Amino acid sequence: MGLLTVILVVLGNLIGGQSGMLMAFVIAVVMNFGTYWFSDKVVLKMYNARELNETDNPKLFQMIRDLTGRADLPMPRIYLIPNEQPNAFATGRNPAHAAVAVTEGILRSLTPEQLRGVISHELAHVKHRDILIGTVAATVAGAISMLASMAQWGMMFGGGRSSSDREGGNPIAGLIMMIVAPIAAMMIQMAISRSREFEADRGGAEISGDPLSLANALRRLEQKVAQIPMQASPATAHMFIVSPLTGGGLAKLFSTHPPMEERIARLEAMAHGATPQG
Repeated sequence: MGLLTVILVVLGNLIGGQSGMLMAFVIAVVMNFGTYWFSDKVVLKMYNARELNETDNPKLFQMIRDLTGRADLPMPRIYLIPNEQPNAFATGRNPAHAAVAVTEGILRSLTPEQLRGVISHELAHVKHRDILIGTVAATVAGAISMLASMAQWGMMFGGGRSSSDREGGNPIAGLIMMIVAPIAAMMIQMAISRSREFEADRGGAEISGDPLSLANALRRLEQKVAQIPMQASPATAHMFIVSPLTGGGLAKLFSTHPPMEERIARLEAMAHGATPQG
């Protein structure tokens, strides 16, 4: 998080000097504050998620209540996303204000054992506080891209300003940073997300006590996600247990999720008592 904020501030300084640095710092503070308090509401609203009551799905509530007891976590709010792609994510600023969202498709596609593995994975994210880390990473990365875009328009229409107006801004360095900074932010966000997915798989397997069910669920989800598209924002794709975005080539290379084969292999190693490599 510190690296992302530093990139944002340095980018602001190179593009607009002291004024740009101050603007970037203010953006970082405001966006981090907003992310902390309101990120869960924004993401849930983005996917038209509806909060469920226990009477809507007693079996799901009972499953999650059992798993939260095993994980020593408070009961999260449960949301249903009206989408056929089988997927799920957790959000919220801390375990006491967490929410777990599942799609209609995942409830129909997985066995109870596989769904239990998926819910355990999401609860592991809650327990590790990944839900806040990932959202802040996405928000700051988005702020960096926004600042780079603002700089692009500023260079197009602000060429007539004097050097004193720029207060030390370096146009050439700013141009370079406009290109490099969003890539750097994406790489940091990707590294954070990939490492946390491995940890959530491990933690989820420990919570459920059944690594193979989670491995089988991941295998099933990967197949279904490729068949059923979802209108998902790239900024929030890392929150899902399986990336809702489809595509190969560069899309796979820069995916926020680690390779599915490696995730499954690590879970199978856990099930057989071996120590996962890496």
